Amino acid sequence: METTYALWAIATIFVFVGVAGLALPAVPGAPVLFCGLVIAAWSEDFAYVGLGSIIALGLMALLTYVVDLLASALGAKKFGASKQAIVGAALGAVIGIFAGPLGILFGPFFGAVTGELLLRKELRAAGWAGIGATIGFLLGAVAKLAIAVSMIGLFAMIRFS
Repeated sequence: METTYALWAIATIFVFVGVAGLALPAVPGAPVLFCGLVIAAWSEDFAYVGLGSIIALGLMALLTYVVDLLASALGAKKFGASKQAIVGAALGAVIGIFAGPLGILFGPFFGAVTGELLLRKELRAAGWAGIGATIGFLLGAVAKLAIAVSMIGLFAMIRFS
């Protein structure tokens, strides 16, 4: 019984860190969240949440990566960004990690602007590329958070119903 409580406590920590990691690029949010849910299921010997549910949760975790890749790229592309701007937005997001929350938010913008300026040297186009990358990044974060809440909700529904 004590082991079950300890595993649930560990699972809870993993879930919270995983959800936070969906907004912080330095933390692999979806895998950590998924591991937390697997640990919770394991704590009860998979009596309530079985293999089929674990596979569904794993697929949902993978979906966060698809959303992440598509959101920034599509956001930037929708605003006319070049491939260089999209690559710049991705690099800006990674570099922005080291600048804290503002860096995470504005990193994709400055990266896209830099990438676009290196290619076309048009400030207006670069600005729009940056805005598109930032909007895409934010929409991607919201979509990943929605998937995470759905994962937790699915787990809870299966476990507690």
